[in-house]
Amino acid sequence: MDTDKSLPTIECHRDLHIWIIEDLKMVPVPERAYGTFFEAHCYIILHVPQNPKSTREASSDLHYWVGKSASMEEQAAAGAFVQCLEEGLGSLTVQHREAQGHESDCFHSYFRQGIMEGGLAPDLKHVETNMYSIQRLLHIKARKHVSATEVQLSWKSFNKGDIFLLDLGKVMIQWNGPKASTAEKARGLALTCSIRDRERGGRAQVGVVDDEVQATDLVQIMEAVLGSRVGSLHVAKPYPYINQLQKANIRLYHVYEKGEDLVVLELATAPLTQDLLQEEVCHILDQGGFKIYVWLGRLSSLQEKKAAFTRAAGFIQAKGYPNYTNVEVVNDGAEPVAFKQLFRTWTPEQDKSKKACGTGKLMQVQLNVAKLHNQPELAAQLRMVDDGFGKVEVWCIQDLCRQPVDPKHHAQLCSGNCYLVLYTYQKLGHVQYLLYLWQGQQATPDKIRTLSSHAKELDLLHHGALVQEHVNMGSEPPHFLAIFQGQLVVFQPPELGTAQEHRQGSWIKGKPSLGSHNSLSTSKAGEPCPDLSFRKSLTPYPRLHTQGPEGGPGPNGKGQPATRLFHVQGTESHNTKTTEVPARASSLNSSDIFLLITDSICYLWFGKGCSGDQREMARTVTTAISKKNKETVLEGQEPLCFWEALGGRAPYPSNKRLPEEVSSFQPRLFECSSQEGCLVLTEMMFFSQEDLDKYDIMLLDTWEEIFLWLGEAASEWKEEAVAWGREYLRTHPAGRNPAMPIVLVKQGHEPPTFTGWFQAWDPYKWTNSQSYAEEVEGSMGEVSAMSRITAEVNHFQLSHWPADGRTGPVALQALKGSQESSENELELGPKVGSSSTSTSTSTSTSSCYSSTSSVINGGLPREQLMHQAAEDLPEGVDPARKEFYLSDSDFQDIFGKSKEKFYSMAKWKQQQEKKQLGFF
Repeated sequence: MDTDKSLPTIECHRDLHIWIIEDLKMVPVPERAYGTFFEAHCYIILHVPQNPKSTREASSDLHYWVGKSASMEEQAAAGAFVQCLEEGLGSLTVQHREAQGHESDCFHSYFRQGIMEGGLAPDLKHVETNMYSIQRLLHIKARKHVSATEVQLSWKSFNKGDIFLLDLGKVMIQWNGPKASTAEKARGLALTCSIRDRERGGRAQVGVVDDEVQATDLVQIMEAVLGSRVGSLHVAKPYPYINQLQKANIRLYHVYEKGEDLVVLELATAPLTQDLLQEEVCHILDQGGFKIYVWLGRLSSLQEKKAAFTRAAGFIQAKGYPNYTNVEVVNDGAEPVAFKQLFRTWTPEQDKSKKACGTGKLMQVQLNVAKLHNQPELAAQLRMVDDGFGKVEVWCIQDLCRQPVDPKHHAQLCSGNCYLVLYTYQKLGHVQYLLYLWQGQQATPDKIRTLSSHAKELDLLHHGALVQEHVNMGSEPPHFLAIFQGQLVVFQPPELGTAQEHRQGSWIKGKPSLGSHNSLSTSKAGEPCPDLSFRKSLTPYPRLHTQGPEGGPGPNGKGQPATRLFHVQGTESHNTKTTEVPARASSLNSSDIFLLITDSICYLWFGKGCSGDQREMARTVTTAISKKNKETVLEGQEPLCFWEALGGRAPYPSNKRLPEEVSSFQPRLFECSSQEGCLVLTEMMFFSQEDLDKYDIMLLDTWEEIFLWLGEAASEWKEEAVAWGREYLRTHPAGRNPAMPIVLVKQGHEPPTFTGWFQAWDPYKWTNSQSYAEEVEGSMGEVSAMSRITAEVNHFQLSHWPADGRTGPVALQALKGSQESSENELELGPKVGSSSTSTSTSTSTSSCYSSTSSVINGGLPREQLMHQAAEDLPEGVDPARKEFYLSDSDFQDIFGKSKEKFYSMAKWKQQQEKKQLGFF
């Protein structure tokens, strides 16, 4: 087989290309048949990113899909074609092997409405639009990634938990299992409508059976085809799932051939580091048997590259994994984000030489903060909804109650407490809320639980409009720091400070007071220090935090410790905070600034590695702790009393801290669910706002924080959302920081720090959101064809079935006659004024056709339809579907697309275009 001569031309303007292997050749699949796969064949799928935000180095994805009944000859041909395509596309290509029924999330993400698999006859071809001579039963598994598989046309194929579609060409009946969830029913309906629009040009009638008692007409049609149902339905088989703990079990191997043997050498387990990958060899990364990655170093041989899938198959067999285990072949330099995030850190090759350079990201804030509302992508990257000058309210959790904090103490927190910080700001004229749930390191479990319960109360008071961000001490996001304008100080609880004082001895007590010091002074190394009286100049712990007024004893009778040390970090108002740390030398760090306070003197210590911006910021913010002048001490020039106050010299970090790397990881979006108490995630690749469904809880991982998006109809698991975020961080194979901020976002209240991660965002998408019942009811139209079929079946009284309950010839003949007699009418749509009491739904397209001669002759003039009120429309025109009465040429000219493509779009997008063009 000469694969080079058989390779097709790839159209660069399209992102998705699909070929079927027929007669050992690559035959292109028509676009309207994308998502349909026959089990007797193999397919090749190429995805080339067209996202304008993608980098030039974005990798392509090349899949080969193997049907259950595909011959070994076809499989070998598909593998050979994939290899040749990969060579032609270059090294920036990720290869995937997909087995029917076990496709990867990446594969499913190309087909949002779902995929169809099956085709029992060997000569089945892809269904052409407007072909109605079909009878099949599809078993729909309506999880986040929807799939439909053709099954035996019998009641035996049904179960209580899934969705089934009886497809009779002109009539499509969706039967919902009694145990199916509303989300599954809605997703099943979306796939049903997609099949109708793609394969029938929108001219089939759709009926939905939610309750057989209330849909007797539809059930009669089903029984005419399937026979009478005998016995009860069986329970749906549980769907196999992989939880996060299993995915976190990763192992890295070096794989090579020695003679005729395949040698597999284990190198490391999680957490992995990037330097383990050697560019001259082939590695296999085993993700708990869930997925096998074959990584090819840039210096690996051509023979190794060609043998990648063969080695993966040998590894799978040696491990005893199922032969359908997903395999990805990854080239050095073209690793997908899912692979990179299996490592603790990842530095792209082109960035390794720049590792020591600053990113410049923080410098952009002052320049671009005014653009945050108009440029949500900037707000997302900087993690700033605005400049932090909105309204701030703070509550402290005390005695299991929510106590308001005096505004003058807003920026003074205690590590033993929990706080609610409500931030109110304006965005494009609308009031927005952001509630921070700040948790101190020494906070008790009772306070943490109370914090969450009071956050719910505040959310109810604000009608569910609060965006809630869970913040752990030490991991505060930039905006949280910005609302305090760099003045945030976190104190230790007084009892900890007092214990520290006792540990360090009583040598400080009894020092004579020499009066105040009115100017900033610098002590030289080794010289004795003057004693300075502060006369209560030290800012106390806020009264509600456990400290008494102006240095006096708190409610527990204990005062402030004699020696206190504060760590000052930051260069700008949005990244500066001050934290009280244990008063000992080992707490120091050469890269930062520290404020040392005793009962007689105050030192501002500058480490050798601190910058000028750090020094200026420190001089400003330390006034929040002490109003008195500070004596500047440079590292290496400390006086003896400085070390005495810290209990003596001790080793501390003295190497210059490298600038923090800004992650180059792309964000990832997952749907969350729970199976047997374990978190199960389904990834949405190439995600968009369309992937956010009102029935879902979605997790967006930006690598710096975790967003949990709650759909308005996702009530079942909303209480688990934050716990799922924590479980995700805890089980992540890269060893993520478990204290990373977790943001709870509700549908319709998304902040720009969330929406900015999406390529496009429509704030009005959910303005007229419908429930599932409304979606079904809203789809109902003229169903004369369905009524005629029902009448024909009733006429025969369904009395001609054989004894085994299978479909009788007379019943099928009646059904066939009904379809044939209604075909002409269906092509034009039902007559205006016809009605039915059936519980079926009609397609939006067929219900719009009119029997008037104007429509028959090719459509109405655009002048009679555009910008016309309902009462001014020609007789028989449905005001809700004015655009459908245009001729095909006028429709293409006005809308810039065919009717078929228009009606395959989401309803809200259709309505948006109709409003803009005068057809709403």
